[in-house]
Amino acid sequence: MQYLLIGVILILALVAIRLSNKHGIPALLLFIVLGMGFGLLGLDFDDFKFAEGLATVALMVIMFYGGFGTNWNMARPVAKEAIILSSLGVVATALLTGLFCHFVLGFSMLEGMLIGSIVGSTDYASVSNILRSKNLNLKYGTASLLELESGSNDPAAFTMTMVFLSVMMGSSLSVPVLVLSQVALGLVVGFVYAFLIGKYLRRQSVQEDGLSAVFMAAAMLITFASASLVGGNGYLALYILGIRLGNMEFRGKRDIVFFFDGFAEIMQIALFFVLGLLSTFQGFLRTFPIALAIMLFMTLIARPASVWGLMLPFKLRKNQLHMVSLAGIRGAAAIAFAIMAVNSGVRFSSDIYHIVFGICVLSSLVQGSLMPPAARRLTMLDPNDTVLQTFNYYQDKAEIGFLETRLHPGSTLIGRQVKDLRLTFDFIVAKIERAGKTVVPRGQVVLEENDLIVLGGEKHFDQSGHDLIEFTIPKGHKWADRLIKDLTLPADSLIVMAQRGEGDIIVPLGDTRLMVGDKVIMLKVDKQETVPAL
Repeated sequence: MQYLLIGVILILALVAIRLSNKHGIPALLLFIVLGMGFGLLGLDFDDFKFAEGLATVALMVIMFYGGFGTNWNMARPVAKEAIILSSLGVVATALLTGLFCHFVLGFSMLEGMLIGSIVGSTDYASVSNILRSKNLNLKYGTASLLELESGSNDPAAFTMTMVFLSVMMGSSLSVPVLVLSQVALGLVVGFVYAFLIGKYLRRQSVQEDGLSAVFMAAAMLITFASASLVGGNGYLALYILGIRLGNMEFRGKRDIVFFFDGFAEIMQIALFFVLGLLSTFQGFLRTFPIALAIMLFMTLIARPASVWGLMLPFKLRKNQLHMVSLAGIRGAAAIAFAIMAVNSGVRFSSDIYHIVFGICVLSSLVQGSLMPPAARRLTMLDPNDTVLQTFNYYQDKAEIGFLETRLHPGSTLIGRQVKDLRLTFDFIVAKIERAGKTVVPRGQVVLEENDLIVLGGEKHFDQSGHDLIEFTIPKGHKWADRLIKDLTLPADSLIVMAQRGEGDIIVPLGDTRLMVGDKVIMLKVDKQETVPAL
């Protein structure tokens, strides 16, 4: 009977995913409602210990895969803003919320601060789900900013939760020591394991017989356990490991992407369903007024005040700040931290689980539903691109790849029809951008000056792309302001492409002069060779 029940739950979860992708409703909300529904039908479950174990494993997968799926090249321009929001932003939001809970709602100071810490971080799964399902490619790199912030801010909330729980439990360690050990040791373990595992993957292949996914799961578990054993933040270590491995090329990476794509989805379904099952409708209604008050305060005051205050030095646009403020959706991590608090043995004056549960449900429903129309109302949408480029795992599992090039004045392709291109390789003209509009590349279409042509073809980068090296020529480099024919290159190396400015592709000929800032793509067969000294 239990297996039949599990099968029915999984089928209903798939339906919920379809609804989530179609309507942009956070999957967290649908899975939780599904769990609550089974609870109302008589499926009794109140095992907080089991739920904490499941939540720990699920958050490990979500944190690691969140980092793995972050495209660092897209996120780098907004990294400073995202890191500040994921650390100081969480602290500011948590403290403001804690003060509200104490002075307005009547909680004790420590209990109010604990609630603020638990709900201090935003939910990566919900934010990324809305961005993908509604294709919200936000201007000014905002999608990458939200992706990086929501993927990396759970460790800060976890640290603050542990600190206030420790104080309430009478820990002898001072708050600064607790914070320093959590953050510093988590960072050290994360970077050390990222370096060692990355180096191993560069030298060895674990692609055979699906072992790459097994190896990555083992690496994830070892990294988390090592950080936890020394008193560091295991989630922070996992996120660093994920970012490092997700942004390097190695054999078997596509297998890992497909495995973790499904595994992370299953873990999210299980976690959200159990969280919903763990709640009761009576408990939800009883704490609803408090949860609603805290959610509204965070949405209208705490989150905007933190975002606007911390982003002031970066001079972000007003509509961008409004969008970032609205995207502070609370989710699975907060409920998981609430379970930790319940299991800690600390006696609370209120039902802290259902308060946090209600905040997250209301946040997902209200903020998640408002994000798509708000993006249009604030003119934050960029219709000329797709948000999927900000996620590594969508690029890594694609069977095809795309290359774009612009027809500059004097190009021999100007005036030719698409059907006459007679491309040598198995590429097709996927689309043509002309004066800000898309032209369907039918055979009789004539190419014009300044057309942006997008070519598509099969992509097998992780089998052969490891021989390609990409680097940017800095000021003072020995290749700067020199012709390619005058460079002394090893016999096993060849400059295959160069990029100048925002996207000008240069075909490297002997008389091509390399300039400072040019991005050079070089084929280097001997893997022991290194990029020329910078």
